[in-house]
Amino acid sequence: MGQRDDASNQRPGASGQAVHDRRWAGDLVSAGRCAVVLPALLFLIDWGADTLSARRGALWIALAALLFLALCPDRIRAGEGWLTSRRLLRTRRVRTDLLVSVRCLEGITQRLVFRDVFGERVELDPRVLVDNPDLWHRLHQDARRSLALGTLLCGATALQRIADRVERETARTVFEVSDLK
Repeated sequence: MGQRDDASNQRPGASGQAVHDRRWAGDLVSAGRCAVVLPALLFLIDWGADTLSARRGALWIALAALLFLALCPDRIRAGEGWLTSRRLLRTRRVRTDLLVSVRCLEGITQRLVFRDVFGERVELDPRVLVDNPDLWHRLHQDARRSLALGTLLCGATALQRIADRVERETARTVFEVSDLK
């Protein structure tokens, strides 16, 4: 019998194969747990205080749904020439081989904003790239292609900072695993 043509048989990050955030499923489960524990505690408090009503129960469930929506992580995937960020209600896609800019937005949480020549944009947490070297490698290859083509006008510094951070974290992980720390 022939071998199945399955993505699991190929090396991650290989040409033509999509790579994704490996921690997404765990983050999604954590968001779900938080969204279940909160109303459970609120129901318990209301029940203990004998103030539980249908209206308050509906309020706690709505609050849990909003908490889940706020905590639900983006699903980040990248392939040769593209990067997508999918939330519950929207998917954004950018051509990484035709990037125009990469910006680092500072604030409460740091965000990277990728824009392509078609005006599309994707925002993501740089931690996703640090935690997923395969995803970073795929993205970095395409960003270098954009730089070589001359489309990437703004963002070489931001990409270099992320590259340094990925290398630093990877080295730290290697030292920890090999007990050299």
